[in-house]
Amino acid sequence: MKNAPKAQPAINEYPTWAPRFWHGMRPGVWWRLLRKNGFNISGGRAHIAVGVSLICPVNELLWGTQQLLMGRKIRNTSIQQAPVFILGHWRSGTTFLHELLVADSRFASPNTYQCFAPSHFLVSGSIITRFGGFLLPKKRPMDEMAAGWMLPQEDEFALMNLGLPSPYLRIAFPHTQEKFLEYLDFSKLSEVDLNYWREGFLRFIKTLSLAYPHKRLVLKSPTHTGRIAELYKLFPNARFIHLTRDPRKLFPSTMRLWRALDHVQSLHDSYNEDQLIQYVRECMDHMYSGYHRGRANIPDHQVMDLSYETLVADPKAAVREIYQSMDLGDFDNISEALDKKLVGHKEYRTNRHDLDEQWERQVMSYCADYAARYGYA
Repeated sequence: MKNAPKAQPAINEYPTWAPRFWHGMRPGVWWRLLRKNGFNISGGRAHIAVGVSLICPVNELLWGTQQLLMGRKIRNTSIQQAPVFILGHWRSGTTFLHELLVADSRFASPNTYQCFAPSHFLVSGSIITRFGGFLLPKKRPMDEMAAGWMLPQEDEFALMNLGLPSPYLRIAFPHTQEKFLEYLDFSKLSEVDLNYWREGFLRFIKTLSLAYPHKRLVLKSPTHTGRIAELYKLFPNARFIHLTRDPRKLFPSTMRLWRALDHVQSLHDSYNEDQLIQYVRECMDHMYSGYHRGRANIPDHQVMDLSYETLVADPKAAVREIYQSMDLGDFDNISEALDKKLVGHKEYRTNRHDLDEQWERQVMSYCADYAARYGYA
């Protein structure tokens, strides 16, 4: 894409020894991923593949241990409260809102380690999160937000590592991996495939419910945006908070996200700019066709649109509005915790994305429906 801006914010350093997503997979999931991509690993990324291959048997052993000790208890666990789902395109502020909501002690969320090692975190989590902090960098590769095992994380990574088809598998092999875009809206899935996804998703939610008894889960993943209809079927009392953002910031920021993840996580050592632009466009189309179709059948008091601009301008007021609109309980219980969480918020600086006029017009043409619907046209 000739008109795309060439100057990009630097990607934060990611140590060679730091674990990649794939290190949390069991052997069957890992080897199936390699086989489907013809073991097409770039030479400069071979060390990642070797490291994952060595750690996978450990994951299998820990999974077996968890199944032996807690398998029946997981199966018999009931989900007492319907989750709160944070939806929205990548880079629309979902991570920020996620961290604000889980400041409420009545809520719980899967953390980075639980999503990294979803098959055995009940038996291994306390050790790794206590002594393995040195394994992760201080910041995420794509922005200035902190990284850490105990921070809230996207459950899509857990579903991927459990072996469910996920668009995130593309990060491993950007040039050859099946995109699984149909898993962004579920519109063309067979009932067999959909049931397989449901079972895996609910199994992970039950495991989380066992880890956090008596707490309501707050789940955040952009990939859930177009799945809203299915999530509503699974949890008729769920709440959905949908974030939007100006496409002139959203689109280039998402491009940076995929570049950063490809740079530090991929088993390929290069990407194609035009293909990346097309991928962002396709993802948005799938996500929002599913979201708009599904939202039409959900009661208004269970779903709320919130702009990124409103959220960052006054986070506390935005969260207060969420509590009132979504009937999430007494806001006073979280007020003091929010104040502590928001210390330093005004000093946080987002990445700058300066678009030239022609590239801006292209971005707005890609996102024309989104911009018109949410007031950014």
